[in-house]
Parts: sequence; C-alpha cells; structure tokens
Amino acid sequence: MLFKRILSFASLLAVSLSAGAASLTKLEDVKIDERASFTLAYSGNQDGELEPCGCSVEGNSGGILRQSTTLKALRAKTPQMFTVSSGGLITSMVAQDRLTAEHILKGYAHLGYDAIGVQWQDLAYGDAFVTGDDLPWLASNMSDRFAAQRVIERDGIKLAVFSWLDPKDDPVTAMQPDQHSVKNDTAALKKALESARKNGALTVLTTTLSLKRAQAELPLAGIDVLFMRSAYEEYGEPRLVGETLVLEPGSRGMRLGYLQVRLNKAGRIDSWTHQAISMPPSVVDDGALSAWYTTYNDAVRTSYEQKVALRKARETGQSPFVGEATCQSCHQAEHKTWQGSLHSNAFYQLERVNKAFDPSCIKCHVVGFETEGGFIDPESTPQLMNVQCENCHGAGRAHAESAGREPLAHSSWQPQKMCQQCHVPKHSPSFKFDAYWPRIQHSPAAMQTTAP
Repeated sequence: MLFKRILSFASLLAVSLSAGAASLTKLEDVKIDERASFTLAYSGNQDGELEPCGCSVEGNSGGILRQSTTLKALRAKTPQMFTVSSGGLITSMVAQDRLTAEHILKGYAHLGYDAIGVQWQDLAYGDAFVTGDDLPWLASNMSDRFAAQRVIERDGIKLAVFSWLDPKDDPVTAMQPDQHSVKNDTAALKKALESARKNGALTVLTTTLSLKRAQAELPLAGIDVLFMRSAYEEYGEPRLVGETLVLEPGSRGMRLGYLQVRLNKAGRIDSWTHQAISMPPSVVDDGALSAWYTTYNDAVRTSYEQKVALRKARETGQSPFVGEATCQSCHQAEHKTWQGSLHSNAFYQLERVNKAFDPSCIKCHVVGFETEGGFIDPESTPQLMNVQCENCHGAGRAHAESAGREPLAHSSWQPQKMCQQCHVPKHSPSFKFDAYWPRIQHSPAAMQTTAP
C-alpha cells in the first residue's frame, strides 16, 4: 500500500498523463503570480484514501501526510491562500472503511481547510460521524443540518463558499419517494449568491453535478468559481463558462490544485494560472502528523489481530487450499515460472513497508484471504503467503488428492479476468494485460490436465 520508501520520483515523471488532464507540477517548481488577486488551493473526493497505494510507481502519489506538507509549503509561499475541498472525503464499501474514515476526518482537521462541501458519501455513517472533528462542512440545500455558506476574508478578498447536494441522489428519496432530506430550491440559492456578491464577496460553489447538469439546473450566472464533479485522479484544466471559472478536481487525494486568479476592474475573474501539484515520495511526510499516523496503523493492526483470533478459533476443518509446494509436484515448469515472478514474494513486499497487517493490502498478496480455509496470518498459514497458483486456478485440494481427476475450481479460467481481480486502476493504473501476462505466462492446458 504505502511503498513510498522504495519507489523513485524519476519513475513517476516518466508516466504519461491522460489526454486533456492538467500537467503536473513538482512542489519545488510551483510558480507564484505576484500580480494575482487571490490564490486558492483546492481538492475534491479523497474517496477514503488516507494514504496512497504504493503497489505501482504511478499510483504512489498523495495521501494526507504529503498533503499536509504540501499545504504548509504553499501557505508559506502565499500566506493569504484560501483552501476549499468539494468533499467526498470518506467511503463505506467494506467494514474497515469506517475505521479509516474516522482517521481521515481527524487528519483533515489538521489540514486546516476553510470550507468542505458535503457529499452524500460523507453521510454514510450519519451526520454525527462527520461533525465530531469540527470540520468546516457546508451544504447549502441542507442548511438545517450544516452551514449554508462559509465566508472567508483574507488580504482584502472575500470568498463566500456554497455547496449543492444533488437532490436526485438523495438516498432518503430513493427509499421514500415523497420524502426529501435536501431542498431543491435553486431560487433560494440564487438569492443567497446575489446577496453574497452585494456584500463584496466572490462566490464559490462546490457540487458533484456534471458541467452540463450544472448549466441546466443551477444559477451559474451568480457563481464566480464552480467546482464540478471530480474526475478520476487527474485534475482538469480550468475553463471559463460565461463569467464562471469551472474547476474539475481529481479524486483519491493524489494531487492538489493551485489556482491564482487576477480580477478585472469590475471585480470579476479576468485571467488565471493553474498548477496541478504532484505529491510523489519525494514530498516528505509531515512530522506533525506522526502520532496520528501511528494511531491509525495501531488501530488497523488491532482490528486485524482481533479478526485473526476469531478465525483461528472458528476454523477447525481442513482447508480447500494446499499451497504452491503441492502444486509443484506435478507442475514443475509452471512452478519455476512462478518462482521467478514478483508474485512469489508478494507478501514480503508488504512486510518490508510495514503493511502486512492491513487487510486492504493483504487481500491481493496472499491466497484466499477472508475466505473459508484461506490465509489467516504468517504463523498459522505460511503455506498460503504470496500470490500463488490457487489465486487464479482456485482451491486445489480436491484436484491434488484425486491425482488430477477432479478439475480445478477455475478450470475454464480466463487469464485476463483473473489478473484484473487485483490489477485494477486503483492499485495498478498502468496495467495492460498484453504487457504483464508474459511475465507469468504458462500453459493453461498444463494446469488443467486431468489423469486418464
């Protein structure tokens, strides 16, 4: 997961960016526009990523520790800088996400954002869960539960920040069509925007709407800066739509946007410079967050050890998995190919970076994690460490004990489909089957042979 000690910045720079994405800037190369009227550092959709996944060079960017270092450096360059996040800090896909979410919120409290828009995913564990760390949340169409706007003034510039929750994604309405937990009152939003401008503020609105929907549904004419729905990882280049500057943050906390704006005589946006700041391993962790990070890892480790103890007590039967040593007895050539691959020491990679207790990492580095008879820990199931034959071909005990007569669970397996169980964009963004497969390629027929 966090492989930042072993991956090089030079390798990261070699990665090509997707078409249309903002070009990356190294922190030390950030340029300051001395004539800018105001500066804004911004982000969106942390998406439950407390730290980067280091399984790949290009994915090892960002994380709260590096964000803190970067924001401190930017504030030193431009002390009057504003900071806004469009929200989406947490996620709730698996059980561990709640623990991670708790620590993300505490980490963000340290980052010192001026305003954070509420997204539906932030409410997965209820309002009380996100309000306990005194973060500057706002939701303009849920003002009975969060602030409707936040006004920040620095160096003679005033920003009024609003946030719009998409009523069409309201989970309450999905369950009870006649009930709404948010208001779809764009007239009230328009009035609030006009009032903010009359009071001398520039208006900023964050939302998860696409630009097309924002143009159709929101009073765009009253918005100076619009945060549209986040793109996947990469920041988009800002664009002017009418008099509204549209920003497209990237997701997963991998980068930070740095915007410097010049205003015209009428106080509207005239021009800007924009930099998407990279946060690779060369950006050191903020030491002020060391205790916070240690607490997080300790909590993950404790949770894992508790689950290990429960599984050891519960699992008493024979495992359907046998491990690579058993497979080797009949499939020696294939085993030799495996031994020469990175799969054969996948678990040791986690141990080297102190992540061999994190379930979100372990699952793709061992056999059968969190399945009956699968990997538990190195002490009780050492034969199931690393990525082995049974990750792709399925549990092999019945196959081995029948001398090959019993077909493997995945006897009709498709190599590409199997690889993509773990080689997903989040963990392996540069994965291309045609390039990766030759590194582990062996004869599928040999693995499916049954005795006559």
